[in-house]
Amino acid sequence: MTTLLGICGALRVESTNRKLMREAARLFAPDKFVEADLRLPLFDEDIQNTLGIPADVQKLADQIAAADAIVISTPEYNKALPGVLKNALDWVSRTKGGPWRDKPVAIISAADGRAGGERSQFSLRLCLNPFRARVLPGPEVMVADSRNAFDEDGRLKSEFTVKLLTDLMDDLRKAI
Repeated sequence: MTTLLGICGALRVESTNRKLMREAARLFAPDKFVEADLRLPLFDEDIQNTLGIPADVQKLADQIAAADAIVISTPEYNKALPGVLKNALDWVSRTKGGPWRDKPVAIISAADGRAGGERSQFSLRLCLNPFRARVLPGPEVMVADSRNAFDEDGRLKSEFTVKLLTDLMDDLRKAI
């Protein structure tokens, strides 16, 4: 039984990154798909020292550890990954067991700009390095002009992008 964990760096329910993450999951076709929730408290070592690791953070770390593979869909906020995603990485780094270690990870992005989240992917790769996850090198899937990239059912309109995403999900499945 294959479990795919989807992590969306946007909190908005109808974000284009959530749509892209769900398209990736559809193409991956796991036995089980789990969507992570990044509505976590801001990382604060005082919280960790007085109350311990918050339950929602531990749940995320456990989901990462239990997944066979992970797809992260990140928007680009001010030329980098969004704060909620960085906050989640910071919190999970404080949990025991190194849940990211050797985990196959695919990074995808959707953004309104013409580069489709290129800088957010670059910054996310840098942030994942210390965790020793197996981040796939490509193919790079960056959806530009993302507000117009999906149909009314949340499916990608571009056959080229679907092909890239299919190839990436095939590679992610092979990396398990």
